[in-house]
Amino acid sequence: MDRYVVAGNPVEHSQSPFIHARFAEQTGQALQYDRLLCPMDGFADTVRAFAAGGGRGCNITVPFKFDAFALAVHRTPRATLAGAANILRFDADGWLADNADGCGLVRDIEQNAARPLAGQRVLVVGAGGAASGALGPLLEARPVQLVLANRSVDKAQALVARHAALADGMGVALAAATLDGCGERFDVVVNASASSMQGAAIPVSPRVLRPGALALDMMYGPAAQGFVEWAAQHGAVGRDGLGMLVEQAGEAFFVWRGMRPDTKPVLAALQARLSAAQR
Repeated sequence: MDRYVVAGNPVEHSQSPFIHARFAEQTGQALQYDRLLCPMDGFADTVRAFAAGGGRGCNITVPFKFDAFALAVHRTPRATLAGAANILRFDADGWLADNADGCGLVRDIEQNAARPLAGQRVLVVGAGGAASGALGPLLEARPVQLVLANRSVDKAQALVARHAALADGMGVALAAATLDGCGERFDVVVNASASSMQGAAIPVSPRVLRPGALALDMMYGPAAQGFVEWAAQHGAVGRDGLGMLVEQAGEAFFVWRGMRPDTKPVLAALQARLSAAQR
């Protein structure tokens, strides 16, 4: 049976095994999907050992998305633009790196949350691996403006510079900003920072939210609850990253197996599963 894993640190919270088991049932694919905890200083060796033992591919979660990109011989254009990868496929002629974070995020916003991004003002908070993967597909959705805010503005500026040509081609005003100087009244706010995972305070002022704005945290479950509640308290619609997780998993499944699963029933099943676990 073909074997896949989600590799990261931590990984015990990951719902990816449940998601891919449902995809496999739906499509009739025989595969096994598990969690792979990687030491902070041993990601490459751990993943290489998994591949040498017969593994076919892996998803990558924090904090190893830049490391995964460096391991690959072949890289898709979206992974190259991001400089980070959340998918590795262990091909015989060299590993392939891909990044589905951005397309998963855009699909969740536009399809599951029914919020078209074209012509909207978008704020992305954070400039790490998650934001790197999200920025390209967000720009391709053609918002009128996209601001990337980060505690270290230099890091945000570097990411903006890498995406400047794409932004110009899409007609998007793209800019970097500090967390306290990023502007006000955005239509969509995406928290791509590590603040939720770390249990830290909300990194931006509620002034970034226009009434009715969509505020999405890339984390899900209890980690994202504080951000979701903060959004609701300030007149926005809060959403966690569960839909994004399922959508990017569907893209990974396609990269590995050549089949595109139906994500909607899997998202509904996952939401029901987590809701029952919280009761």
